[in-house]
Amino acid sequence: MTSDMQQAKHPVSAMLAGPYGHPFHPILVTVPIGAWVASLVFDISSHVVDDPQFLARGAVWLIAVGVLGALAAAMVGFLDLFAIPTGTSAFRTGLVHMSLNLTVTVAFALDFWWRLSRGGPQGAVPPGPLALSIAALAVLTVSGYLGGKLAYRYGVRVADETTQATGYQR
Repeated sequence: MTSDMQQAKHPVSAMLAGPYGHPFHPILVTVPIGAWVASLVFDISSHVVDDPQFLARGAVWLIAVGVLGALAAAMVGFLDLFAIPTGTSAFRTGLVHMSLNLTVTVAFALDFWWRLSRGGPQGAVPPGPLALSIAALAVLTVSGYLGGKLAYRYGVRVADETTQATGYQR
């Protein structure tokens, strides 16, 4: 195993980013992903119920939870990015992953502001904020693919094969 690969497997700060083989970033990203997907479900559902107000209001708060969760995940993700040697394909993939995630977070922050700037939710979610949520989730899907590539193809912050092999000993 090259020293660059070994470097990318170890945290910059185990206390902040998670210990070897147990990174915090993949755990934290479940909050914004879940909140934003749920907000889209609420958005769409607001168009099929008789009283959409509660769904539209719930979607706004889910978006807010997602933005806050994304900021927490980003802080830990930065630490994981710093563990990857610069000039490598893994680092470039990490930069694109980070850029896309920041774009998505800004899009949802604007979506939150857009929804509240009109006096808060009033009836079914309008087409503009709904389209912004769909577009942001599409970009998030691409970014998630790249995050999977970082972990499963490049092994960033994943324990090395010798450590993994201990789980298969009888």
